Amino acid sequence: MYGLEDNEPEFELNIIPMIDVIFAILTFFIISSMFLSRSESLPVNLPKADSSEVQDRVRITVTVEPSGQISLNREDLELDALEAGVRDRMEEGTEAVIVINADETVEHGRVIAVMDVLRSIEGAALGIATERP
Repeated sequence: MYGLEDNEPEFELNIIPMIDVIFAILTFFIISSMFLSRSESLPVNLPKADSSEVQDRVRITVTVEPSGQISLNREDLELDALEAGVRDRMEEGTEAVIVINADETVEHGRVIAVMDVLRSIEGAALGIATERP
């Protein structure tokens, strides 16, 4: 006859491993959310100077039309003349932002050829224009 006494130990729920898993997941979400927010710079109080000058970058637009024709600030030119045209528009010792407006139907190789020429110009930062959906 089986009596009322049980020789089995009482059931215990150990929640410490579950807490460890929850903290690991929480840590993952906290760290991954830090990458979602972009911080371009830290907020600082900049010093003031009487001899300071505004440093504007020259903005140059290179357009690649669906036909493959290249325009520099709305003036048509050939790929061979692109580097010289950009250098003429950049002032000595200044930096320029070159924005590439390429039609979405332009061949990929044509855009890469334009970018390759523009990357050889010292002091030029490249950007590609896009539309927001």
